[in-house]
Amino acid sequence: MLVSRTGRLRSLWVAGTVLGSCFLGVQAYAQTKSQQTSSSNETAATLDPIEKVSTTTNSSGVNKDSPASLFGSPYDRSQPTLGTVRHPYIPVPGNEALFPKSFSDWLKQPTMTGDWGGLRTRLQNMGITPQGHYLQDSAGNPVGGKTQAVRYAHEVGIGADVNFAQLTGHNYGMFHVLLTERAGLGIGQKIPTLNSPQQIFGSGETIRFTRLSWEMQWSRYADTEIGWINTENDFGQSTMHWGMSLYCQFESNAICGMPQALASNSGYGYYPTAHPGAFLKLYPFGDERMLVSAGIYNVDPTISNTGYAWKLGLHNSTGAYLPFQVGYHFGGTDSKGRLPTNVKFGGYWDTSEVNNVYAQLAGFELSNAALGNLPIEKVRGRYGGWFMADQMLQRDKSDSSRSTVAFLSFTWGDPRTAIAPYFITWGVVRKGTFWNRPNDTISLGGKFNFVNPKLGAYVGALQVQQGADNGLLKPSGEHAGELNYGWRPTQWLTVRPGLQYIWHPGGTNRYKNALLLDFETGVTF
Repeated sequence: MLVSRTGRLRSLWVAGTVLGSCFLGVQAYAQTKSQQTSSSNETAATLDPIEKVSTTTNSSGVNKDSPASLFGSPYDRSQPTLGTVRHPYIPVPGNEALFPKSFSDWLKQPTMTGDWGGLRTRLQNMGITPQGHYLQDSAGNPVGGKTQAVRYAHEVGIGADVNFAQLTGHNYGMFHVLLTERAGLGIGQKIPTLNSPQQIFGSGETIRFTRLSWEMQWSRYADTEIGWINTENDFGQSTMHWGMSLYCQFESNAICGMPQALASNSGYGYYPTAHPGAFLKLYPFGDERMLVSAGIYNVDPTISNTGYAWKLGLHNSTGAYLPFQVGYHFGGTDSKGRLPTNVKFGGYWDTSEVNNVYAQLAGFELSNAALGNLPIEKVRGRYGGWFMADQMLQRDKSDSSRSTVAFLSFTWGDPRTAIAPYFITWGVVRKGTFWNRPNDTISLGGKFNFVNPKLGAYVGALQVQQGADNGLLKPSGEHAGELNYGWRPTQWLTVRPGLQYIWHPGGTNRYKNALLLDFETGVTF
């Protein structure tokens, strides 16, 4: 019976993907033909009316006062990043050196490797934007937890965005490819913790596809993407401020990227894994003020395993993850106008059949614990939702690039199956620390991870029956705080030392509270 259900689900998914691809292909062909038959009005047909080209735009075509932008953010309507228009060609000096002339010039480059003797600019003029990064998270706990340890983990990413409008002169959208490699060890397994204190540890320490997709902006009212993608790019994701992910100003994986309960409670596809999927984003006002989006993603519990890093098929699929999200942007930009406010709320339905939450109780207990006859049952379909908001609290009058932003998120999961049905993250980030450090940040934030109360109630009932000294641990929750300083001596380098403090490591009172010293480095190639 299970095989037949899986077969039907796989057939429906393949059919939906083929039909969706055909629909998108027909629409692209129709739009191209329309542009070809209206050559006299080609600029008006392809250039978004809200895009204002002026002398203050940078080489990517984005105005410095544009709303904080990220590809896939509800507040990014910058046309060049969506691949719908051709940006002006950037002149390339004929005698450009391969290496910078001085250490000072090296620090002034936007990336560590520079312009490759002009090759990088030539590729961008063609519509090909290469990208690369290195991230490392190191952490050690001198106090608390099960044992004291120091762990290092890293990630290397290499990819490219191909703007077909720039490459071909026609609006065929944008192609994305990204490969990531992870290696190292996680300290969360040693303490232990419910959420990794290192943001880039996990998902199989291996090389994997993280993105392989085609994205298309059909008009200023609708965007789509289809391929191998992760849900974290587009649903429950962090807002961008100052060109940076607000949540990823923290090393803790409980905060960075998205609230981690979304992944632990469901089949949410988290970075860096890639799942067959697609989304539709609608902008009712044709600008950044409002976003309504929905998607469909394959659920595969094995995709994060090392041996499945290159899996592109649907074997081991358990269902489909169906999220929706509504986002609002109020106020101005990071540096201009009223202080900006961003609000997002959304929800999901996961069609997978899974065990109820009692199946996870053994993970909190000793190996020889007598748990009795656990009431484990299968549940078909699980659901949940989230609310996320951030507010710029102030902006310096003397320098509008310096400001302070606060954020709060609340995640709710299906009480039948969710290990963390209530999950809260919060934080305050200040950009511009000292008079000569306009780009440095100082961040204070944390999480409240409340374990499903059904587990605590079950253990409490056993303690009444067997006695309070039966050796069972009552799960309650794990909470944490983080304070760090982000030093940015150049655009392409971030060095972030910090502290984390974890209350009730592992979600019980078994281990003492843990203090972590962490150190993070990020380099953009």
